[in-house]
Amino acid sequence: MSNEMWLVIATVLGIALLLFLIMKVKLHAFVSLLIASLFIGLATGMSPMDIIDVIETGMGGTLGFIAVVVGLGAMFGEVLKVSGGAERLALTLIDKFGESRSQWALGFTGFLVSIPVFLDVALVILIPIVYSLAMKTKKSLLYYGIPLLAGLAVAHSFVPPTPGPMTVAAMLGVDLGWVILFGIAAGIPAMILAGPVFGKFIGSKIHLDIPDYQKLDDEVSAMREERDMPSFKLVFSLILIPLVLILANTVTGAIVGEDSTNLFAESIQFVGHPFVALIITVVLTFMLLGTRRGYTRDEVQEIATKALEPAGIIILITGAGGVFKEVLIQSGVGDVMGNLVVGAGLPLVVAAFVITTFVRVAQGSATVAMVTGAGLMAPIISISPVSQPELGLIAIAIASGATVLSHVNDSGFWLVNRFFGMTTGETLKSWTVMETIIGLTGFVVVFIISIFI
Repeated sequence: MSNEMWLVIATVLGIALLLFLIMKVKLHAFVSLLIASLFIGLATGMSPMDIIDVIETGMGGTLGFIAVVVGLGAMFGEVLKVSGGAERLALTLIDKFGESRSQWALGFTGFLVSIPVFLDVALVILIPIVYSLAMKTKKSLLYYGIPLLAGLAVAHSFVPPTPGPMTVAAMLGVDLGWVILFGIAAGIPAMILAGPVFGKFIGSKIHLDIPDYQKLDDEVSAMREERDMPSFKLVFSLILIPLVLILANTVTGAIVGEDSTNLFAESIQFVGHPFVALIITVVLTFMLLGTRRGYTRDEVQEIATKALEPAGIIILITGAGGVFKEVLIQSGVGDVMGNLVVGAGLPLVVAAFVITTFVRVAQGSATVAMVTGAGLMAPIISISPVSQPELGLIAIAIASGATVLSHVNDSGFWLVNRFFGMTTGETLKSWTVMETIIGLTGFVVVFIISIFI
């Protein structure tokens, strides 16, 4: 057996071990990724001490970027949640769109809110609005719920600074601005098709009333009084600030080059770096949604500290993904896999989508699927020249593959099942189909764009 063939077999066995540990042994993804990395390293002939060095390099190189960005993003999202900013966005958009077009308002609300706020948290905050609308109109919960879920799911997978696409960007070495640009370009049509369009269809096929265990007093609303919420313009502006600054950095770099000595260009690139853009946003959020709205400095600090609890898990999984990627590169597996993909004539965007889809369906977690897909693609793209825009497209292809076909091994499947009071079959017909529409639409958009880049 040739050495190249053994490298491929060892990688396949390593991925199989990863899936087995997560699915059957129920071992945490962080530990599972590290064990799979050790296995691949040893199986491909790396010395034990070299593997230890690779673990340090892979973990440190990835977390040097991700830990800062995810931590800041989590703080931003937590203050937005506690202050009532998410609810303000929803209520204002529904008011502007009108009740007859509230599906569209909920879709865009989910899209905006899920950029800074984790999907499950955002759903808990906004689901009372869905209940209230369903009660008033006597329509199925799915009529309003699917558009909201589509918006949440799209931003969660496609638009930084959410952890998934942020992780993929860091592992592929792609400028975050391209990920944001292509994430929005693919995400908007995905949200429309999977949200208002599919929501109207599935809402007419499956009628769901509010589950008894979810009913609340006062028209199924647990929200604070509107007068206690921050203004729509303020919340919307705070969400836009990091996106605009990061995109400005990307555009400036594309026009004048990354190493420009022009003072204005350097200034834009500095404030547009994800670190600085998010620090600016977080400080403004602490002030405008925190201390200026009656929270003490100690309370703001407590809110920020609480935000880091769920962020810590994501950061560790991301670091383990960096180890996995580095082992593939240093073991020589990446060169072999890259040559196989290039020799097969398979476009990198397609390869990224197919690989990540396989992992997603097998083990359920979108985050693990993104980390694994990026880890497998990073060494492949390292052997051939790939531009930053192309890397951005590959990142969204990975995000698309990590979104499709959510089913019973995905925690998000059961979260939605519980909040909507659905049977397993109804959840498959609604949530699973919605997720698949999002993933397929996102992939089709980036594939079409890739033809012209």
